[in-house]
Amino acid sequence: MSVCKLQSVLFLFFLVGSGLRQAAAQEIVTAERFLESVSERYKGIKDYEARIAIRSGNTNMYGAVSHLAPSFLRIDFTTPADQVIVFDGELLTVYLPEYRAVLNQVVGGGRRPGASGASLASSQGLALLRRNYVSAFVTGPGPIPLEEGSGELVVKLRLTRRSISEGFREIILSIDPATRLIRRIEGRTIADSLVRFDFSQIQTNQGIPEGRFLYDSPASANLYNNFLFRDTD
Repeated sequence: MSVCKLQSVLFLFFLVGSGLRQAAAQEIVTAERFLESVSERYKGIKDYEARIAIRSGNTNMYGAVSHLAPSFLRIDFTTPADQVIVFDGELLTVYLPEYRAVLNQVVGGGRRPGASGASLASSQGLALLRRNYVSAFVTGPGPIPLEEGSGELVVKLRLTRRSISEGFREIILSIDPATRLIRRIEGRTIADSLVRFDFSQIQTNQGIPEGRFLYDSPASANLYNNFLFRDTD
């Protein structure tokens, strides 16, 4: 995967996945209120595990994702084999076995990876979405097929950016209407490329320990720091 594709994937992952916790329970009438109900659902999730499939352009990646509130995140990929993404709320580490490279990025001081913010399933992510994007139902509040020919029904929200400074001009959230869990995230960039995340086999509140998010880089790998942005004086 190219660095540009990697940045797009990380942008969407941190922007959307990172923030569905802050909410107020209200009657579901508008798209905004439906998004609030999703937030309320995630507020009670202390940790979760799921299978994840990521598509960026013609690149497909598969693996397992683990999250521990408020900001621990780990993805262990099966495709590409042995690739790893780990985030502990301060340090983002990406291991690319194809290049024998470990990419590190310290996140702090209000800086946002890929112009996004926070870590997966933290309270900041939803706040960023609601502040920077306008939500609307794709076809209405009723469930519709996840995709053409699918028997899986979801509620789809379209989030449209308020400012051209946002890296994705549009984000589509596909949400299970029964569980209020996100099934699919699709982001379209300003270059009209699509990045998509599919979540399946989601298990919540499994008692995941912090130790799962410790990662020892292979000794033979080359280390590269500040790959998303560099510190300036």
